[in-house]
Amino acid sequence: MSENTMLKVNERGHLAVGGCDTVELAHKYGTPLYLYDEQRIRDRCREYIAEFGDRYPQVEIAYASKAALTLGLARLMDQEGMGLDVASAGELYTALQANFPAERIKMHGNYKSNLEYRMALEAGVGRIVVDSLIELSQLNCWAQKMGSVADVLVRVRPGIDTHTHQLIQTGQVDSKFGLGIYGGEAREAIELAMAAEGINLRGLHCHIGSQLLETDAFGRTIDLMVEFLARVHDELGLECEDLDLGGGLGIRYTEKDEPPTVADLAETICPRLLAKLDEHGLDYPRLILEPGRSIVGDAGVTLYTIGVIKQIPDLRTYISVDGGLSDNPRPALYEAVYEAVVANRAAETPEQWVRVAGKHCETDTLIDDTCLAACEPGDLLAVFSTGAYNYAMASNYNRFTRPAVVLCCDGQDHLLVERESLADLIAQDRMPVHLAPREANERGCAAG
Repeated sequence: MSENTMLKVNERGHLAVGGCDTVELAHKYGTPLYLYDEQRIRDRCREYIAEFGDRYPQVEIAYASKAALTLGLARLMDQEGMGLDVASAGELYTALQANFPAERIKMHGNYKSNLEYRMALEAGVGRIVVDSLIELSQLNCWAQKMGSVADVLVRVRPGIDTHTHQLIQTGQVDSKFGLGIYGGEAREAIELAMAAEGINLRGLHCHIGSQLLETDAFGRTIDLMVEFLARVHDELGLECEDLDLGGGLGIRYTEKDEPPTVADLAETICPRLLAKLDEHGLDYPRLILEPGRSIVGDAGVTLYTIGVIKQIPDLRTYISVDGGLSDNPRPALYEAVYEAVVANRAAETPEQWVRVAGKHCETDTLIDDTCLAACEPGDLLAVFSTGAYNYAMASNYNRFTRPAVVLCCDGQDHLLVERESLADLIAQDRMPVHLAPREANERGCAAG
């Protein structure tokens, strides 16, 4: 078990999160259960603001809400002075319902619907990040129709390949996101945006990928982006107010992972950016970062109840838990790897190698191979670093109900999201008359 996990054991030998006993939380809220350490999230927000603020003249750190968003998390981010990156009507609606300041919201997405254009313009979000030439034209039309002017960043594809899973690379040449520097798309978008009546071009955006465990790609991105900035400044007269470098800093999922610190990232980005801007004689734009996973990822723990333990002689021991694919699809999507502990035996020495399986009608492997304390049905399994893209990606596959979400701080637990009920599963279902049970059909015909 890595020294950087959330393995904190209380006097009862139980895993504690934010000072709360996980066994008590499981009894109170049931399992599966998402837990967040509130102080850990706040500390990471403050770390980003301090490390970058000390090294660069003007910085905004905008939390990438796709990692995890609830009304409570949006309020927490506002309290910490963070901006907010949203990418859908649902994320924007959540932020606005939490009274998050619209001027600190950035609206993303490679396909924005008419509803999303309207919502963003009506709310007066701080920036709309334009992802394509078609979108630029659509946004310009909507802004003029609504008597508004949209403050825009153009998303640029810098052509950077990163050392991460291919499904979470976003800045390479072949990507659905953004407009390519190579081929002239990005330059064309800038020229069109500068001429559009409904558009106020504020700067450029890029994002190169997620779960990055080294910083060199950020340095290469800065070189390409500033060189491009210099070119469009000279050729088109663009004065770049904002340069948004996205997010992507990785976290530790297992002891093999060695992610850079926030300080490492700031020390890579800020001096290099300042030097490149000076080299080209450019004014310093506001620097925007959009971390998500590195804010909430390792602040999260998921609790499960162990049910079936199955031994295949001379091969493997399976332990099955009461969740899986529906509350954590990442192992299936990205071959994600996690560490875990038996929460009610957290002080005991791990001694048994097992495979952790979910209970869905799929292979549904949560952890392929991990060493746990000897366990039995009814014990609790805690899986670490599940704060990002677990609750956010949860589904009702097999008609499972989505888990509750609880915020933990100083020994106090606070419910962020209630557990779905079985009734919630069918709340939006509708029964066509011709499929209704016979008695209901006959009543409907008689009434007709």
